Amino acid sequence: MKSFASDNYSGIHPEVFEAIQSANSHHQISYGDDKFTAEAVQLFEKEFGNVSVLFSFNGTGANVICLKCCTLPFQAVICSDLAHIHVDECGAPTQSIGCSLLPIPTTDGKLTPELIQPLLSRLGNVHHTQPKVISISQSTEVGTIYSIDELKALCRFAHDNDMYVHLDGARISNAVAALGVTLKEATVDCGIDIMSFGGTKNGLMMGEAVLVFNDELKANAPYFQKQSAQLFSKNRFIAAQFKALLSNDLWLRMATHANKMAQLLSAEIQQLPGVKITRKVQANAVFAIIPQKAIEPLQAKYPFYIWDEETLELRWMCSFDTTEEDIENFVSTLRDLV
Repeated sequence: MKSFASDNYSGIHPEVFEAIQSANSHHQISYGDDKFTAEAVQLFEKEFGNVSVLFSFNGTGANVICLKCCTLPFQAVICSDLAHIHVDECGAPTQSIGCSLLPIPTTDGKLTPELIQPLLSRLGNVHHTQPKVISISQSTEVGTIYSIDELKALCRFAHDNDMYVHLDGARISNAVAALGVTLKEATVDCGIDIMSFGGTKNGLMMGEAVLVFNDELKANAPYFQKQSAQLFSKNRFIAAQFKALLSNDLWLRMATHANKMAQLLSAEIQQLPGVKITRKVQANAVFAIIPQKAIEPLQAKYPFYIWDEETLELRWMCSFDTTEEDIENFVSTLRDLV
């Protein structure tokens, strides 16, 4: 049964699975000193330029490593109130780092310099945590995407105020595919200091990469990785997946397809009575409200999440393995129910 609940529900892309099998053929040095890790790092350097690369098991671990590199315990991370680090990581950044999160209410999941400016009144006041990092998600938790100009403006604002910019890139591939630019143009060239590069939501079995661009943050990153219990002894099995992901534009092919399926789903359901698209469809997520009577029977056949229990806003995610037939069957079922 196909699901529209999360791109975490999908399986492993065949090319990634082959890469895992390839890494299993011989013994390799542990803890990242293997040839697969070296080759994956070279591919990241080809895409991003001067970058330090670390690998983690999951997105929460990657975000913790990133934020540890940037903060001291009395400092704070500014984020959207919808941010994954605030809503869905069980307090991991606060518990693991000791720093505070300063969530800002947003309607579209995106931060702006104007929204952040009032928090800078804390700077220099010993009674308050000191803002040090602006953390953004690209794409955001509600499927929206920062433009290149918006990213540059945020990074410029952060650096002018002695802050770093962290990018939660769990779905960075979907965002860059939608923007139609290169990975470097969407990150390094905008001024991003450190980021996670998502793999699990885009065809990998497991694994995320931590990419450190700012030279000030590179020295301690490997120690924070180990301290955060994210250093895999058999690192080659994560690295081999990223080698496949970054080869032959696999990351782009999968993300482009998932985005295309979301656009198709959006176009089809807009024609149904009582169905309302609630947010811009820019990446691989569709948010909608449908007649309440249709929710449970639709969920029984196609699992998905209710995003907002009060408004009954729903979230439908498309993946690299979502097909046009899946969309047609889903829409047909929804049509019958409404």
